[in-house]
Amino acid sequence: KLYSIYALGHILQGSPEADEKYLKILFKYLMGKECNFDNPQTYSEKLQWLKIYDRNPLYTQLVDKYEVRKFIEERIGSEHLIPCLGVWDHFDEIDFNKLPNQFVLKCTHDSGGLIICKDKSTLDLKQARKKIEHCLKRNYFLNHREWPYKDVKPRIIAEEYTVDESGYELKDYKIFCFNGEPKAMFIATDRGTDTKFDFFDTEFHHLPFTNGHPNADKEIKKPENFDEMLRIAGILSKGMPEVRVDLYNVNGKILFGEMTFFHWSGLMPFEPEEWDYKFGSWIELPEVR
Repeated sequence: KLYSIYALGHILQGSPEADEKYLKILFKYLMGKECNFDNPQTYSEKLQWLKIYDRNPLYTQLVDKYEVRKFIEERIGSEHLIPCLGVWDHFDEIDFNKLPNQFVLKCTHDSGGLIICKDKSTLDLKQARKKIEHCLKRNYFLNHREWPYKDVKPRIIAEEYTVDESGYELKDYKIFCFNGEPKAMFIATDRGTDTKFDFFDTEFHHLPFTNGHPNADKEIKKPENFDEMLRIAGILSKGMPEVRVDLYNVNGKILFGEMTFFHWSGLMPFEPEEWDYKFGSWIELPEVR
Protein backbone atom coordinates (compact mmCIF):
# COMPACT_ATOMS: atom_id res chain seq x y z
CA LYS A 1 0.00 0.00 0.00
CA LEU A 2 2.86 2.40 0.75
CA TYR A 3 4.05 2.23 -2.85
CA SER A 4 0.52 3.02 -3.99
CA ILE A 5 0.56 6.10 -1.76
CA TYR A 6 3.93 7.12 -3.19
CA ALA A 7 2.48 6.72 -6.69
CA LEU A 8 -0.40 8.97 -5.66
CA GLY A 9 2.16 11.49 -4.43
CA HIS A 10 3.66 11.71 -7.90
CA ILE A 11 0.23 12.79 -9.11
CA LEU A 12 -0.62 15.09 -6.21
CA GLN A 13 2.02 17.77 -6.70
CA GLY A 14 2.39 21.25 -8.05
CA SER A 15 1.03 23.34 -5.19
CA PRO A 16 1.30 23.62 -1.38
CA GLU A 17 -2.34 22.50 -1.17
CA ALA A 18 -1.57 19.32 -3.10
CA ASP A 19 1.50 18.67 -0.98
CA GLU A 20 -0.50 19.09 2.23
CA LYS A 21 -3.23 16.75 1.01
CA TYR A 22 -0.64 14.11 0.13
CA LEU A 23 1.23 14.45 3.44
CA LYS A 24 -2.01 13.98 5.38
CA ILE A 25 -2.58 10.66 3.60
CA LEU A 26 1.02 9.53 4.13
CA PHE A 27 1.05 10.62 7.78
CA LYS A 28 -2.18 8.73 8.54
CA TYR A 29 -0.79 5.55 6.99
CA LEU A 30 2.66 5.63 8.65
CA MET A 31 1.77 7.20 12.01
CA GLY A 32 -1.72 5.78 12.47
CA LYS A 33 -3.37 9.12 13.23
CA GLU A 34 -4.42 12.36 11.58
CA CYS A 35 -1.94 15.19 11.03
CA ASN A 36 -3.19 18.52 12.34
CA PHE A 37 -1.89 21.23 10.00
CA ASP A 38 -4.12 23.91 11.55
CA ASN A 39 -2.73 23.55 15.07
CA PRO A 40 0.27 21.18 15.02
CA GLN A 41 1.54 20.19 18.46
CA THR A 42 3.89 17.24 18.07
CA TYR A 43 7.35 17.24 16.54
CA SER A 44 6.09 14.95 13.78
CA GLU A 45 3.19 17.26 12.91
CA LYS A 46 5.33 20.40 12.98
CA LEU A 47 7.85 18.86 10.60
CA GLN A 48 5.05 18.27 8.09
CA TRP A 49 3.99 21.90 8.51
CA LEU A 50 7.56 23.11 7.98
CA LYS A 51 7.82 21.08 4.76
CA ILE A 52 4.97 23.13 3.30
CA TYR A 53 5.38 26.56 4.81
CA ASP A 54 9.06 27.17 5.69
CA ARG A 55 10.67 27.32 2.26
CA ASN A 56 13.83 29.27 2.96
CA PRO A 57 15.99 29.19 -0.20
CA LEU A 58 19.11 28.70 1.97
CA TYR A 59 17.93 25.20 2.88
CA THR A 60 18.56 23.96 -0.67
CA GLN A 61 22.26 24.77 -0.29
CA LEU A 62 22.42 23.25 3.17
CA VAL A 63 21.12 19.81 2.13
CA ASP A 64 23.39 19.69 -0.93
CA LYS A 65 26.37 17.62 0.24
CA TYR A 66 28.75 19.61 -1.95
CA GLU A 67 27.37 23.16 -1.79
CA VAL A 68 26.99 23.03 2.01
CA ARG A 69 30.79 22.98 2.28
CA LYS A 70 30.88 26.70 1.45
CA PHE A 71 28.46 27.42 4.30
CA ILE A 72 30.59 25.38 6.74
CA GLU A 73 33.77 27.20 5.70
CA GLU A 74 32.12 30.57 6.32
CA ARG A 75 30.55 29.73 9.69
CA ILE A 76 33.08 27.48 11.44
CA GLY A 77 36.05 27.00 9.09
CA SER A 78 37.27 24.44 6.57
CA GLU A 79 39.16 22.49 9.26
CA HIS A 80 35.81 20.94 10.20
CA LEU A 81 35.26 19.46 6.72
CA ILE A 82 36.17 15.96 5.62
CA PRO A 83 38.52 16.48 2.64
CA CYS A 84 36.77 16.36 -0.73
CA LEU A 85 38.42 14.23 -3.44
CA GLY A 86 36.22 15.30 -6.35
CA VAL A 87 32.74 16.03 -7.63
CA TRP A 88 31.16 14.76 -10.87
CA ASP A 89 27.87 14.86 -12.76
CA HIS A 90 28.09 11.27 -14.02
CA PHE A 91 29.60 8.04 -12.71
CA ASP A 92 31.67 7.45 -15.83
CA GLU A 93 33.46 10.77 -15.29
CA ILE A 94 35.17 9.39 -12.17
CA ASP A 95 38.82 8.45 -12.71
CA PHE A 96 39.22 5.74 -10.08
CA ASN A 97 42.96 5.55 -10.78
CA LYS A 98 43.30 9.00 -9.22
CA LEU A 99 41.35 8.10 -6.07
CA PRO A 100 43.14 6.66 -3.03
CA ASN A 101 42.70 3.04 -1.96
CA GLN A 102 39.97 4.02 0.51
CA PHE A 103 37.24 6.61 -0.11
CA VAL A 104 33.51 7.29 0.16
CA LEU A 105 31.18 8.16 -2.73
CA LYS A 106 27.95 10.03 -2.03
CA CYS A 107 25.14 11.46 -4.11
CA THR A 108 24.79 15.15 -3.31
CA HIS A 109 21.00 15.30 -3.49
CA ASP A 110 19.59 12.39 -1.50
CA SER A 111 19.95 10.05 1.44
CA GLY A 112 21.22 6.53 0.83
CA GLY A 113 23.28 7.10 -2.31
CA LEU A 114 26.45 5.93 -0.58
CA ILE A 115 29.40 3.69 -1.51
CA ILE A 116 32.06 2.99 1.14
CA CYS A 117 35.27 1.69 -0.40
CA LYS A 118 37.71 0.20 2.10
CA ASP A 119 39.88 -1.48 -0.56
CA LYS A 120 39.80 -0.26 -4.16
CA SER A 121 41.11 -3.59 -5.47
CA THR A 122 37.92 -5.34 -4.30
CA LEU A 123 35.42 -2.62 -5.25
CA ASP A 124 32.65 -3.97 -7.49
CA LEU A 125 32.46 -1.13 -10.00
CA LYS A 126 29.45 -2.63 -11.77
CA GLN A 127 27.38 -2.68 -8.58
CA ALA A 128 28.67 0.74 -7.54
CA ARG A 129 27.65 2.21 -10.91
CA LYS A 130 24.23 0.56 -10.70
CA LYS A 131 23.54 1.99 -7.24
CA ILE A 132 24.84 5.49 -7.94
CA GLU A 133 23.11 5.84 -11.31
CA HIS A 134 19.83 4.67 -9.76
CA CYS A 135 20.16 7.30 -7.01
CA LEU A 136 21.07 10.05 -9.49
CA LYS A 137 17.71 9.54 -11.21
CA ARG A 138 15.76 9.79 -7.97
CA ASN A 139 13.93 12.97 -6.98
CA TYR A 140 14.29 12.77 -3.20
CA PHE A 141 11.62 15.43 -2.74
CA LEU A 142 8.70 13.46 -4.13
CA ASN A 143 8.04 10.64 -1.66
CA HIS A 144 8.07 12.66 1.56
CA ARG A 145 7.88 16.26 0.27
CA GLU A 146 11.14 17.39 1.88
CA TRP A 147 11.17 20.67 0.00
CA PRO A 148 14.90 21.57 0.41
CA TYR A 149 15.85 18.63 -1.82
CA LYS A 150 13.55 19.58 -4.69
CA ASP A 151 16.04 21.67 -6.65
CA VAL A 152 19.37 20.14 -5.59
CA LYS A 153 21.46 19.22 -8.63
CA PRO A 154 22.17 15.45 -8.60
CA ARG A 155 25.94 14.93 -8.52
CA ILE A 156 28.51 12.57 -7.04
CA ILE A 157 31.04 13.62 -4.44
CA ALA A 158 34.03 11.66 -3.15
CA GLU A 159 35.40 12.18 0.36
CA GLU A 160 38.27 10.70 2.32
CA TYR A 161 37.43 7.47 4.14
CA THR A 162 37.41 8.21 7.87
CA VAL A 163 36.97 6.16 11.05
CA ASP A 164 36.89 7.24 14.67
CA GLU A 165 38.71 5.91 17.73
CA SER A 166 36.99 2.55 17.32
CA GLY A 167 39.13 1.88 14.26
CA TYR A 168 36.21 0.42 12.31
CA GLU A 169 33.25 2.82 12.36
CA LEU A 170 32.36 6.50 12.31
CA LYS A 171 29.79 7.24 14.98
CA ASP A 172 27.26 9.96 14.19
CA TYR A 173 26.52 12.64 16.78
CA LYS A 174 23.20 14.08 15.66
CA ILE A 175 22.19 17.24 17.49
CA PHE A 176 18.65 18.62 17.41
CA CYS A 177 18.73 22.43 17.35
CA PHE A 178 15.91 24.94 17.61
CA ASN A 179 16.65 28.52 16.55
CA GLY A 180 20.32 27.94 17.25
CA GLU A 181 19.82 26.23 20.60
CA PRO A 182 20.79 22.56 20.96
CA LYS A 183 18.20 20.67 23.00
CA ALA A 184 18.86 16.97 22.49
CA MET A 185 20.93 14.57 20.42
CA PHE A 186 21.36 10.96 19.53
CA ILE A 187 24.35 8.81 18.74
CA ALA A 188 24.08 6.24 15.97
CA THR A 189 26.24 3.15 16.41
CA ASP A 190 26.64 -0.21 14.65
CA ARG A 191 25.69 1.38 11.34
CA GLY A 192 25.40 -1.12 8.53
CA THR A 193 24.88 -4.10 10.83
CA ASP A 194 22.26 -3.62 13.54
CA THR A 195 21.89 0.13 13.91
CA LYS A 196 21.29 1.56 17.39
CA PHE A 197 20.07 5.04 18.35
CA ASP A 198 20.66 6.42 21.86
CA PHE A 199 19.20 9.82 22.77
CA PHE A 200 20.74 12.24 25.29
CA ASP A 201 20.03 15.70 26.62
CA THR A 202 22.64 18.47 26.54
CA GLU A 203 24.03 17.29 29.89
CA PHE A 204 24.54 13.85 28.33
CA HIS A 205 21.85 12.18 30.40
CA HIS A 206 20.39 9.21 28.54
CA LEU A 207 16.76 9.87 27.51
CA PRO A 208 14.18 7.10 28.06
CA PHE A 209 12.66 6.63 24.61
CA THR A 210 13.29 5.06 21.23
CA ASN A 211 12.68 6.36 17.73
CA GLY A 212 13.26 4.07 14.78
CA HIS A 213 15.99 1.88 16.27
CA PRO A 214 16.59 0.26 19.67
CA ASN A 215 19.06 1.52 22.22
CA ALA A 216 22.58 0.12 22.29
CA ASP A 217 23.35 -2.68 24.73
CA LYS A 218 26.68 -1.13 25.67
CA GLU A 219 27.73 2.02 27.47
CA ILE A 220 28.24 5.07 25.30
CA LYS A 221 30.78 7.45 26.74
CA LYS A 222 30.49 11.20 26.63
CA PRO A 223 33.03 12.75 24.23
CA GLU A 224 35.62 14.91 25.95
CA ASN A 225 34.79 17.85 23.67
CA PHE A 226 31.02 17.38 23.86
CA ASP A 227 30.40 21.02 24.85
CA GLU A 228 32.35 22.18 21.80
CA MET A 229 30.18 19.99 19.58
CA LEU A 230 27.08 21.66 21.03
CA ARG A 231 28.62 25.10 20.46
CA ILE A 232 29.36 24.32 16.82
CA ALA A 233 25.86 22.92 16.27
CA GLY A 234 24.40 26.12 17.74
CA ILE A 235 26.41 28.28 15.34
CA LEU A 236 25.39 26.25 12.30
CA SER A 237 21.70 26.19 13.20
CA LYS A 238 21.29 29.86 14.06
CA GLY A 239 18.19 31.40 12.47
CA MET A 240 16.47 28.10 11.68
CA PRO A 241 13.34 26.96 13.56
CA GLU A 242 14.54 23.34 13.57
CA VAL A 243 17.46 21.44 12.11
CA ARG A 244 19.51 18.40 13.07
CA VAL A 245 23.23 19.04 12.82
CA ASP A 246 25.19 15.83 12.28
CA LEU A 247 28.81 15.79 13.43
CA TYR A 248 31.65 13.31 13.75
CA ASN A 249 34.30 13.20 16.45
CA VAL A 250 37.56 11.74 15.17
CA ASN A 251 40.23 11.53 17.87
CA GLY A 252 39.09 14.82 19.33
CA LYS A 253 38.64 16.58 15.98
CA ILE A 254 35.07 17.65 15.22
CA LEU A 255 34.04 17.10 11.61
CA PHE A 256 30.83 18.12 9.85
CA GLY A 257 28.52 15.40 8.51
CA GLU A 258 25.34 16.99 7.19
CA MET A 259 22.33 19.11 8.08
CA THR A 260 18.97 17.34 8.25
CA PHE A 261 15.76 19.37 8.39
CA PHE A 262 13.38 16.43 8.67
CA HIS A 263 14.55 13.69 11.01
CA TRP A 264 12.93 10.46 9.74
CA SER A 265 10.90 12.90 7.60
CA GLY A 266 8.72 13.29 10.72
CA LEU A 267 7.19 9.90 9.95
CA MET A 268 8.62 7.65 12.65
CA PRO A 269 6.78 7.23 16.00
CA PHE A 270 8.38 8.07 19.32
CA GLU A 271 7.97 5.41 21.99
CA PRO A 272 6.57 6.60 24.35
CA GLU A 273 4.62 9.24 22.42
CA GLU A 274 5.07 11.93 25.07
CA TRP A 275 8.51 12.63 23.58
CA ASP A 276 6.91 13.56 20.27
CA TYR A 277 5.11 16.33 22.17
CA LYS A 278 8.27 17.25 24.09
CA PHE A 279 10.30 17.75 20.92
CA GLY A 280 7.36 19.52 19.34
CA SER A 281 7.25 22.05 22.19
CA TRP A 282 10.75 23.19 21.21
CA ILE A 283 9.71 24.24 17.69
CA GLU A 284 8.45 27.79 17.30
CA LEU A 285 6.80 27.87 13.91
CA PRO A 286 7.76 30.88 11.76
CA GLU A 287 5.45 33.18 9.89
CA VAL A 288 4.28 31.64 6.61
CA ARG A 289 6.61 32.70 3.80
